[in-house]
This record gives sequence, C-alpha cells and structure tokens, in this order.
Amino acid sequence: MISDTFLQELKWNSDIEQVVSGYVHLKRRGRLLTGLCPFHSEKSPSFTVYPENQSFYCFGCGAGGDVITFIRRIENLEYVEAVKFLAQRAGMRMPEEEDDGATRRRARLLELNRTLARFYHSCLRSPAGRAGLDYLHGRMLGNRTITRFGLGYAPNAWEEAYQYLRAQGFTQEELLQAAVVTQGRKGGCYDQFRNRVIFPIIDLRGNVVGFGGRVMGDGQGPKYLNSSDTPVFKKSRNLFALNFAKASKREGLILCEGYMDVIALHQAGFDNAVATLGTALTAEQARLIAQYASQVTLSYDSDGPGQAATRRAVGLLDQVGVKVRVLTMTGAKDPDEYIKKFGAEKFSLLLSGASNATEYEIARLQKRYDVETADGKVAFLREFVRLMLQVPSAVEREVYLSRIAQQLEVDKGALLSQLSYEQRRAAKHQKRDTNELKLYSEVKTADRRPDPQRAQNIRYALAEDKLLGILLKNPDYYGHIAQRLPVEAYVTDRNRELARVLYGRLGAGQSVELALLSSQLDVEQMGVVSQLLSSVSGMSFGLEDADSYIDTILSHRDLKSQETIAAMDDRELEGYIASLASKKK
Repeated sequence: MISDTFLQELKWNSDIEQVVSGYVHLKRRGRLLTGLCPFHSEKSPSFTVYPENQSFYCFGCGAGGDVITFIRRIENLEYVEAVKFLAQRAGMRMPEEEDDGATRRRARLLELNRTLARFYHSCLRSPAGRAGLDYLHGRMLGNRTITRFGLGYAPNAWEEAYQYLRAQGFTQEELLQAAVVTQGRKGGCYDQFRNRVIFPIIDLRGNVVGFGGRVMGDGQGPKYLNSSDTPVFKKSRNLFALNFAKASKREGLILCEGYMDVIALHQAGFDNAVATLGTALTAEQARLIAQYASQVTLSYDSDGPGQAATRRAVGLLDQVGVKVRVLTMTGAKDPDEYIKKFGAEKFSLLLSGASNATEYEIARLQKRYDVETADGKVAFLREFVRLMLQVPSAVEREVYLSRIAQQLEVDKGALLSQLSYEQRRAAKHQKRDTNELKLYSEVKTADRRPDPQRAQNIRYALAEDKLLGILLKNPDYYGHIAQRLPVEAYVTDRNRELARVLYGRLGAGQSVELALLSSQLDVEQMGVVSQLLSSVSGMSFGLEDADSYIDTILSHRDLKSQETIAAMDDRELEGYIASLASKKK
C-alpha cells in the first residue's frame, strides 16, 4: 500500500487544474473550470473541475474523481501506474512498495513487446530479412527512417519468434496474453506474424504496445495484420506515430489511413502525420486527437472506402471540437504515392489549399447529383440546405448560400425560405428529443448505468446521496451519523459499499480526501464520489440536515417492518408480539 503521507504530498504537487489542462482546454467560470469531456463525445462542455477540492466531474457521462482517477482514465493505467506517472511528473520519488499483480503483468508484457521489436528489427538486417528490407527500400524509405520507426521483419517460419521469446525467459502464457503467438488445437503455439514487414506501435510514453504487419509477396493471410487488443494495447485508443507527431512544430495533425503513408510523410518532413490502426476512426481516437490538436487535415485514400472513412472522421472530429480540413489529391490515390510522383513541395501546397469540411461535403454532393437536370438540381439543393443547418456561423452560411445560388442560377430568397423551413422542422424535433432526454436523465443513475434497485428506491437513494455528500464534506459528523445509521441500514448496494469504505477510514482516524480514497475505490466509484461532492458544492450543512436525511433512510426500514408484519399469519404474529414483550422486560 502507498502511504497516505505520500499521497497527500503527491496531491499538493499535482494540482488538478494544471494536470487536466494538459489534456482538456479549460475555461474558468467563477470558482469552477469547464471544458469538453475527454471521455465521451459532446459539443457543449459538461466536464467540470473543482479546484477547491481537487476533483473533476462530468455531468454528461458521470466520469469523476481526483487527479489520480483522471490520469487512470485518460492514460488507461492501473492505480499504481497512475501514481507513478504523477510522481514522475512532479519529480517525486516513489516509496519502496510492491507493485500490484496487474502492474507487474503489464510491465512484463511491455518488456516482451520491446524484446520482440528488437528481434524483428535484427531479422530485417539479417540475410533472412532481405525480402523485407528490399521492400522498404523499394518504397523509397531510407535507413534512417527505418531505424527511427523501428521497422522489422517477421521470419517466414512458424515458431522462430516463439522460441526466441521463450529463450529470453517469457512464459507461453505471457506470449498468448501479448497476442504475439496463436495457440493451436493441440496446445502448441505458432507465431502470429510470419513473413511480414513489421511496424511497431508505440504509445505516448515510448512503450511498444503492439505490432502491424504487411505480408511479403504472395504470403498467406490478409495484406495487413494488426495486433489484437491486449492488457497493454487497445486499437481504438491509439494512433500510429502520435508519439512523434505530438512533438511536431507543424500546426495540427495529418490523419492518414496507413502506416506507409505516415512514414513517407514523416520522411518528407511532415512529422505531424498519424494513422488509425487498421480500423476506421473511433470516438476514442477522436478524443485523443483533440488532446493534441485543434485542427486535423484528413488525407485518406481517394477510393470509395476512403471517402466513406473521411465522412465518418469529419463527424467524429466535429463532435470533439476539432476543426477539419480535407485533402483532395489528383493523380495519386494516397499521400505516399503523391509525394513519390510530385514531391514534398507540391504536397505542402496541397495541404495549404485543403478544403474545410463544409466545402468537402458540398463538392461530394455536387458529384452525387446531376445538377444539369431539374430533378438532380432539386435533390442537390435539398441536401445542400440541410447541410447548411450544421454550419453554426451565419456569415459562413451566407457565403455558401450566395455561392450556390449564383452557380446554379437559383433565387437566393428561395434557398433562405427553404432553410427557414428546415430550421423550424429541426427545432421541433430537437424539442421532442430534449424532452425525451430530460425524462431519461431523471431516471439515470450517477454512473450512467441502469440500476433497478436505485430506481425502485429513488427517495431513499437520493437521501443517501446527500448524506454521504455531507459526510465527505464534514468528516467530523462521522460519529453522529454512524451512531444513528450503521452501514447495514443503507438501502442501496452502491451507497452501502461506499459508506463501508468511508466509515472504515473515518473510524480508523483516516482522512476521506479524494486523493486517499482513490487507492480503495475503482474509477466508477470515484465518479460517484465526485458526483456526491458536486451535489453539495458551495453549500453548508448542519447536523440537523444530516438527521433529516437519516430519518428518511430509516423510514424505509420502518416501512419494510410494517410490510413484514402485514404478511405474518396469526401464529407468526403471536410469536413476534411475544418477542417484543420479552425485550421490554
């Protein structure tokens, strides 16, 4: 266990405003700070930081806790790892303690991946890896670039990597957990990557967390193969080369589809290029991008799937407040090919002329409909006006409306009339959706998951929430509250477990500050604690307030007793009365 003394010092050296500001753009609102939540997609800020008690809480998704909880969530770390992360940031030396099992296992997997990456790189430089090296040189990659990205080659053999890692002391179970081998039907294992050029996937802390592999020649399997999710790797939460791009002096990020596009761009001097990992952009990746860039240029392939991926990415990035520009390449299908054919200078000019998301969508609609026909023109204009609803700036809408009216020789007034109709229609739907959302929100629990027990006992659950909030804010009330309301008297399981932790610490003379609770509560429970604190923020409570909530909670026990008595038969009732009489003597 990490001592409370160390955690207290860590808290003082890790101001939550400064830590969170490294990931979220915060705006001050009185005593509070608000911003777009990094844990779910939203357009209006519901993420709140409370400097007075060093906590955060999102009213949209229920995420909350202290600075340690924030780092656990944002960096996907276990508790001890998050403490180490903050200690290193604060220049503090960790006390000597045993890591928990999960942390040790994670460290072993990271060591395994690093060892395997070095093995693959050495294979690339060996005679057996000549095919891989020739392929990379054929793609115009220099040795310096190959070394910088740690590229490698997986031998065309079934067990070479497996045998090498076993000889380095790693167990078969660890190899399976790292997803670098596959287990056959008879229990034996074979290499996951065979006869492939290897692209190590490196996280923001410089750890090798996974691999991508491109098959050589007519090899078996898919053209590109990526690591499965493991305890140290989640495809949906990582971006290839972000470890390099985050340090780039160039504005924003360039988002590509593939490894080779990114590496070619970096070699050409565009070191702000990143790529998804064999999947379309995810909401988690969009939020990750928003932490490092306010603008992204999409540079996807020009084919059908690439254009579909572009539209999806535009929507996801817009939700997290990232400004999007879209690159349109003529004469090449991807950035790698474009740079080879036309050079880095031409690509730079292409970047500077990239269209914004609205211009891209207008161009897409113009290609979709034949505006030379009446039907095509009407269909295009209908879609165009609906697109204008998504443009927040009235000035920007005016520019597009004037341009299209002139291009298609239609009355601008007619477009404005149609826009007004669509706005009224959208407002009507929004009002209905808002009412449904309000009704839904009223029955949702603080952790945003269905809780039938809480819904059935909402009066008592809300009283428990307030009481625990009072206790967190006024720990000196513990003796009075615990005497009147033991842990077993709490109605809901969620609050009973939380009360058990709080009572245990306070009964032992320990503090219930957030920084100290995070060692005993998981991230979901810490979110509940932050929600309870936010509900009593800026308010003062006396013992009479606590007593009022206790009376409400105890009335549930009285009600249950009445229901139990009503359900007794005559014999049970006689026995119950006799037991009461004996207690009075």
